[in-house]
Amino acid sequence: MSNELELTKVESFDEIPDWTSRDQLVEYFHTAMKPYEDKPADILRAFEYAFNPVRGGFLMLARLEGKLAGALLMLKTGMSGYVPENILVFVTVTPELRGRGIGRKLIDHSVQQCSGSVKLHVEYDNPARRLYERIGFKSKYAEMRLAR
Repeated sequence: MSNELELTKVESFDEIPDWTSRDQLVEYFHTAMKPYEDKPADILRAFEYAFNPVRGGFLMLARLEGKLAGALLMLKTGMSGYVPENILVFVTVTPELRGRGIGRKLIDHSVQQCSGSVKLHVEYDNPARRLYERIGFKSKYAEMRLAR
C-alpha cells in the first residue's frame, strides 16, 4: 500500500480495477457527493455514456493507502465552441479526506487527459465552487431549466 495518491484512468466497464466495482463506484458518487448527490440511476447512466465508444469520456479514480479517496467523471460532448468539448459531470472526494488537495489533483490530471475546453455545473452554495474558481473555471452563464 502506498501513501502516495494513485490516479487511474478508466475508459470502459472492463477497465474498472479489481479493487472496486461498478456498483461500488455508483454508490461512492451517490454517498460522497452529499448533499449535492445525484440518484444512483442517473450516475450509472452517466457511466454508460462515458464508456460508450461512440460518445466517450472517462472515469478518473484516486486511491490513497489502498482505498478509494476520490473520483471524477468526464464526458465528451462531440461539440465545441458554445458547448465545450468536455463536461466534468461528477467529482468527489471522500469526506474525511477533503482539504488535502485530492480534488485539485483529480481535476488537474483529468483536464490534462482531454482535448478542448471543459465545463461543469456547480450549485452556488457548494463550497467546492471556490476550488473550481482557483483552478481557473469562470462563471459564464446562468443555467435555466424547464422541468417536465
